[in-house]
Amino acid sequence: MEPLGIFGNFLNDPLFVALLVIMLGFVFFVYLFIRRTLTGFQEGVQKGQR
Repeated sequence: MEPLGIFGNFLNDPLFVALLVIMLGFVFFVYLFIRRTLTGFQEGVQKGQR
């Protein structure tokens, strides 16, 4: 039996690896976008209170 089990077959498929990289990149981009939006909103609220 392979050390990676069932995922060993998927990791050998370049299409699966490409889709996995694209999905992880999209999740990372969304995280950074939401973080930047909320940080800007927080800074705007703080400037408005001064």
